[in-house]
Amino acid sequence: MTMTAQEMIQFVDDLYEATGTGNWEKAASMLTDDFIVSEAPGLPMEGIYRGRNALQDLYVKVMGLVDVVGLNRVETTAGKDHAVTILSFQFADPSLPPAELCELFRFRDGKCCEIKPFYFDHEVFRAAATAKSQSV
Repeated sequence: MTMTAQEMIQFVDDLYEATGTGNWEKAASMLTDDFIVSEAPGLPMEGIYRGRNALQDLYVKVMGLVDVVGLNRVETTAGKDHAVTILSFQFADPSLPPAELCELFRFRDGKCCEIKPFYFDHEVFRAAATAKSQSV
């Protein structure tokens, strides 16, 4: 099943909505059985997360590491079998700048098979993790 650019953009919106509201059953249904999300080396949550529950596992890990108070999505663009979303995380500590990133979504047969985040500056996210660990 080939998705149009608009269908992929809507899919990404729906996936953010599902994960943002904790609807993990819906999120899992939108992912392929062999889904992977890859977090880059050097990030506190580095590694490859696999399977339909990978987003929930990663979400729990990230929210345990940092105090995110906002997720601002700027725009999603799509073509062929992928979409890219520009976004930023705002942290509870107002002295921390937002973590800016793009997330690459790959699709296969009407579902998401991969997400690969690209952070502009890993240090911002590491600083947010340090700030949370020192406030606990």
